[in-house]
Amino acid sequence: MANFLLKTEPTVYSYADLERDKKAVWDGVTSPGGVSQIKSAKKGDTAFIYHTGDEKQVVGIAEIISDPYVDPKAGNPRLYVFEIKPKRKLKNPVTLGQIKADKRFKDSRLVNEPRLSVQPVTDDMWKAILELSGR
Repeated sequence: MANFLLKTEPTVYSYADLERDKKAVWDGVTSPGGVSQIKSAKKGDTAFIYHTGDEKQVVGIAEIISDPYVDPKAGNPRLYVFEIKPKRKLKNPVTLGQIKADKRFKDSRLVNEPRLSVQPVTDDMWKAILELSGR
């Protein structure tokens, strides 16, 4: 199983929206790097949900519930999506400031490639974020 971090603007679609909807298609990713990460995901993988914009924090965990497939709404066979469902909200959100201040994340893509909307997360980084959240 792999872990990912999915970025979303909470005023557009938040973790609370995902909890309300019970599942969602993760779409709208058009950057080659983000699409590449979507295509590498598998059903059963997990993902942190990261709120961008004014919040800049990891707020919840989702499960990827489908393998990637071509986005039927995009009209472009190069764009892929997958479906997710909420697993749980983090006990305490983990801010980008906390992550940047923690030396365990110095080589992370979240710190070094901040615009990448879908990112792989190493097992060590996953555990560190859970630790910072108070779990």
